[in-house]
Amino acid sequence: MRRKAGLVLLALAVFFTALAPLTRWYAFPRLAKIPPGQYQDMVLEAKPATLIDYGTMRARQVEKLTVVQTLKGNVEESQRIERTAGRDVVVWDALSYVAGPDGKMVSTIPERYIFDAHTQDPVHATGEMVDGDPVRRRGIEFKWPFLTEKRDYEYYDARARLTVPIHYRGTQEFRGIEVYYFEQTVPWTKVPYPKRMPLPGIDSGTLEKQTGTSMWYTTKRMFWVDPVTGAPVNGEEIHTEEMRGGSLLQGREKVTAFSGHVKMRADYVDATLALVKANRTPVLLLTSYLPWGFLVLGLALLALALWLEARSRRPAPARPRAPVPAALS
Repeated sequence: MRRKAGLVLLALAVFFTALAPLTRWYAFPRLAKIPPGQYQDMVLEAKPATLIDYGTMRARQVEKLTVVQTLKGNVEESQRIERTAGRDVVVWDALSYVAGPDGKMVSTIPERYIFDAHTQDPVHATGEMVDGDPVRRRGIEFKWPFLTEKRDYEYYDARARLTVPIHYRGTQEFRGIEVYYFEQTVPWTKVPYPKRMPLPGIDSGTLEKQTGTSMWYTTKRMFWVDPVTGAPVNGEEIHTEEMRGGSLLQGREKVTAFSGHVKMRADYVDATLALVKANRTPVLLLTSYLPWGFLVLGLALLALALWLEARSRRPAPARPRAPVPAALS
């Protein structure tokens, strides 16, 4: 009986020990994925900010500038691309809408970002664009991979249409969780005008060609990233745009079009942190809790099976012989 129980325990030990690496290296890449229909919005503010007055073509300081960013999963497009990509794909239709202190539009730039649902690597397909212009991204954008590493990554800057390294600067604690802090500096780069601008009757596509006035941009980007999910829990940006040269500035060398330290609004930081904390548990189950739990259980069952096998091999103790009665005289 002991030998049969030992064999059952041994089989269970092998099963759970094999299940540990399978959970981490097989199940995790197939189950931990960004859902294709995800929707997320975020509000950032710069207080105060410098903003150009297009009526006078001079920079002025304003009390506040608001940036509203939305990410909307396009399920139909992701299914279309998956037919030829051979992997799970997410398509985010993103929009960055900038409003002045009066609530009126300053600029709006749409994007379509196509990426692998698990690794977050870009997937190149028809429709990938920034502000209507086809692009071919290299590097991550918006989100880091699951199980983010302590290293530099390549990060795509949509405004400049180029990829610049974003550097790991250390580990910090942010509202009770350990996060990785990253910084990126995009050097001064000539960029196209947004296609939608608060200039009635002005064709932004030919503005530079007609006036000789170009747009330049630089930024310092900062992210606090949860290393488990790869999701930023906070983000800031010191952003500057200048208009340079040409007849539009009436002889001046340059004018600041926008400058400010853009930060996530406090209520959106709270909401983002709550979402990230909720998403940490499934990832930790697949990468840590279940693999280590299965391994420990398998080793415990193996030890118990060996103990039962050892007991079954012990010789049974000899029974004492009954005394022989003395012969009757």
